[in-house]
Amino acid sequence: MKTILLIEDNDAIRENTAEILELTGYRVLTAENGKVGVEKALETRPDLVICDIMMPVLDGYGVLHIFNKNPQLASVPFIFLTAKTERTDFRKGMELGADDYLTKPFDESELLSAIEGRLNRFRHVGPPPGQPATADDLNEFINEARQVADLKSLPADRKVHTVRKKQYIYTEGDEPTRLYFVQSGKVKTVRTNADGKELITGLYGPGDFFGYLPLLETTEYTDSAVTLDDSELIYIPKEDFTQLLTANVEVGQQFIRLLAGRVSERETQLLGMAYSSLRRRVADALLRLHDQHPGELIQLSRDDLASVVGTATESLIRTLSEFRQDGLIEQTTVTGGSATTGIRVLQPDKLRRANW
Repeated sequence: MKTILLIEDNDAIRENTAEILELTGYRVLTAENGKVGVEKALETRPDLVICDIMMPVLDGYGVLHIFNKNPQLASVPFIFLTAKTERTDFRKGMELGADDYLTKPFDESELLSAIEGRLNRFRHVGPPPGQPATADDLNEFINEARQVADLKSLPADRKVHTVRKKQYIYTEGDEPTRLYFVQSGKVKTVRTNADGKELITGLYGPGDFFGYLPLLETTEYTDSAVTLDDSELIYIPKEDFTQLLTANVEVGQQFIRLLAGRVSERETQLLGMAYSSLRRRVADALLRLHDQHPGELIQLSRDDLASVVGTATESLIRTLSEFRQDGLIEQTTVTGGSATTGIRVLQPDKLRRANW
């Protein structure tokens, strides 16, 4: 029987929610504030925590912070309950490491679905068969660093955080506190000018790191990171990242080579935007995405792809139509609406050689 810790200061919500969970077959521990909740968690480690944000004595953010600092509790799935829907509150919780949100009022099916999803995901942490990149790749690298430098502060297994589609991971001007590793899903980094026009500065998929340049430069983020799909991310604290780079020269060089490829790609993108024709820029963008996952369907909204290229959506659509007529690509409509397109590059060599 799974044990759920429910931390909620509203008596009616706490009692009703606990009753639903008990009828479903869960063992439920209840607490009327964050301090009591932490004490109960230390006495009996729960399999999952459901915690309100706004509470007396110790709020939900404080509870999650304590959980993250305690090795016994750090890996426990954590779901926030909140009546607040502002993006800043969601982002703050996700930055601290929350796994999911339920916005009050919620119905029974939403509650049980969120719990089952968290428990199932943590019972089977790991990618589906055939996925090209996994958390094991990251753990292997971390273990190598630990063996070389005896970095006991680096845990062998790192918690996987699920971030829903279109959620902000960080925003321009935020202070960097961690490195991010994509286990599944897609993330974009974007800059927005004074007129609100968006330029995508990076696209990251399974096996990619992002958010590292501000850590290396000790500066604030100059762009924002947003999930394009429901994504699974692994967070690496700034302190651990610094240890990885400084503990051993060979380990540091290995990681820096991995990151340098992204810097080079960014420079090539900006140079192309400055001097290349529109057709060349669209071709180069398609080739970069194709080379990341050869043979796979490129799935991006037309607006996002236009932001990668740095052009208007209408101009992108016209250029894609010309490429399709020339037999260079094929296009399909992807589930999610007419604004979403799937593109497969049919003749990558011809796209590379074309002199536009």
